[in-house]
Amino acid sequence: MKLLFVAISSFFVFTSLDQADSSYYDKIVIHSRIRAKDKGPNVCALQQVVGTKKKYFSTCRNWHQKSICNKKALVLYECCPGYMRLDGGRGCPAVSPIDHVYGTLAIVGATNSQNYADRSDLRREIEGNGAFTMFAPSNDAWMLLDAEARSALLSNVNIELLNALHYHMVDHRLLTKDMKNGLTVPSMYNDLNLLINHATNGIVTVNCARIIYANQIATNGIVHVIDRVITAVGNNLEETIEATDELSSFRAAAAASGLFATLGTGGHYTIFAPTNEAFDKLPREVLERILSDDVAMKALLHYHILNSVHCSEAIMSGATYPTLEGTNIEIGCDGDSLTVNGEKMVNRKDIVATNGVIHLINKVLIPDAAMQILDLVSSRQTTFSELVRDTGLSAAFTDADHTLLVPLNEAFNEDVMAFDQRILKVILQNHILKVKVVLNQLYNGQILETVGGKFLRVFVYRTAVCIENSCMVRGSREGRNGVLHTIRKVIMPSENSMLQILRDDPRFSIFLTLIESVGLTEMLTEGKGWTLFVPTNDVFESLTTDELEELTRDKNALRHILLYHLLNGVYIGDGIEYGVTNVLKSYQGSRVMIKLVNNTMLVNNVKTKEADLLANNGVIHVINSLLFPKDLPVGSDYLQRILTKIIKYIEIKFIPGYTYTEMKIPIFKTEVREFTRIVTTKPEINIIRGRFTHSETSTRTAHFNSRTPAGLRRSRHARKLRQRKRKPVRA
Repeated sequence: MKLLFVAISSFFVFTSLDQADSSYYDKIVIHSRIRAKDKGPNVCALQQVVGTKKKYFSTCRNWHQKSICNKKALVLYECCPGYMRLDGGRGCPAVSPIDHVYGTLAIVGATNSQNYADRSDLRREIEGNGAFTMFAPSNDAWMLLDAEARSALLSNVNIELLNALHYHMVDHRLLTKDMKNGLTVPSMYNDLNLLINHATNGIVTVNCARIIYANQIATNGIVHVIDRVITAVGNNLEETIEATDELSSFRAAAAASGLFATLGTGGHYTIFAPTNEAFDKLPREVLERILSDDVAMKALLHYHILNSVHCSEAIMSGATYPTLEGTNIEIGCDGDSLTVNGEKMVNRKDIVATNGVIHLINKVLIPDAAMQILDLVSSRQTTFSELVRDTGLSAAFTDADHTLLVPLNEAFNEDVMAFDQRILKVILQNHILKVKVVLNQLYNGQILETVGGKFLRVFVYRTAVCIENSCMVRGSREGRNGVLHTIRKVIMPSENSMLQILRDDPRFSIFLTLIESVGLTEMLTEGKGWTLFVPTNDVFESLTTDELEELTRDKNALRHILLYHLLNGVYIGDGIEYGVTNVLKSYQGSRVMIKLVNNTMLVNNVKTKEADLLANNGVIHVINSLLFPKDLPVGSDYLQRILTKIIKYIEIKFIPGYTYTEMKIPIFKTEVREFTRIVTTKPEINIIRGRFTHSETSTRTAHFNSRTPAGLRRSRHARKLRQRKRKPVRA
């Protein structure tokens, strides 16, 4: 009874002090208690992988998935660490008896470790005074040890076996809360360090051996049970790589790139090291290109290294981690196999060094930063890459940086593929920019120059970035010689203004006549970015010729109606955020509601017949109704009668005598545009009012001013001539 009181007192003293600073492991155990609360006091719920003896205090993710490492897991209910059952009692109401470290080995079931402590004369030490932490291999762990190694230990118990057991011990108490991730502690064998890692999923490893039973308190220390026998580690990662014959190719590349300066010092790293066989699998031209390029080789090697330690036993499911190269890789597991980026490629796991761990893989991982830009093309974009090679455009991608705007395969429909190779080459050039422009360098209104000398406009929306008529898909990739953006459609820059598109399409002749009748044609030729909703002729088919004439009687009222169809800004269909109402202001001043539903654009709930007729000064969307501001009344009988015949989606308000404010036509001024291009110029002297300036030879990415196109200058010149012909007004 006295012994039981001492045990209970000691247990609660230690645990109450320790709970003040709990660890990931402790929190996972608490969750396991909660899951098993219906099973009685101090019962924990564990998961055991089917077909194995592996048990885990599992995370919420594994618990709900009912699997660990993609393998089915059964639920077990056992006493939480430190507790035990009583005959006839419910749950685990009693604490385990407390004893010295030697006696505690039997309590936790590590009887082989207790037996070896007896045989090696360690027993007297761990029964006596002191404060020890022992990481005791389980009985199964000793059986997993190579038979030859175990025989060597047992043949020299007073030296080899004693040294091995001392390497599993620390000369002070260490609970799981004290085991911070990346901690190194000197063992009791020649002060050789033990590498401790504490993962966020609650798993604690010692030299990559998993603690499977933790925090068993003894009178003179702590006992943790681990799942394998650990061996002394004296080499750092550099020395370990140099001593591993399978890594001679990786070693040569690491030495040439200066990587050993990092791996030969401190730190905590995980290396997924490709074997010689893995390097042999690479195409010779790819390997030679990377090895001859210091930047690409450094990127490749750094892509195989994580700035943290990840032992195989600490991985229960997939997660992404940053590499030294800067991008992420996904580390996961499938049964007993480790996976990298979803593939089983690890041949050998958990080669422990003093500053990290190495896993051998049978495939070289090539990051985007070490790849040529065309090699970044995915399987969904093969049509583009094949056409670029067939037309000879790929030869330009060797040295200078470029940007590829690569459509998905389905964008190359029959109409596009029907063009001959000469025209296809011109189309493809629209997708190749002269400079490297990453996603975060794009802005609304930006002008980009292609290798074919065309200029493309950038439109930035809340949830989309579009270039001309094509919007981007997530997944831009930056390679060694450029960047690749995935887009939905083949880019077809328009040469025509909005006015010219209306004139060339007979479907819009009535709407065009109305536009001309109120003097709005110049707006549709100017270089500003507009969005215009255009009803087709059949919208007006219920009107007689006289009624169409009547519609133009009040110029100001008609101008209000027509300018309600015009938005300031270019709104591409794919740029509209899906499923939500986008509230925009028309040029007339009233609100326009745009929504994208089932891949159809709705304008004030009016369906568009056709979207994205792109012009060089905006975009046209074809609609099946005339639009009218909901908040705007009508003041004349004839206008209400006409509008009621052709507008069905709203009820027209009538206020007798209501007049509209005068809607003036804007006067357009010369605009300065910016575009992004490569410039290579010779020095030139510019004389400005008696002063001179000079520009130096440069090859750089820059923004340049481009005046309004010649066609627009001509229209401005014509307007000036008309003004000259007007007679002055006499007083």
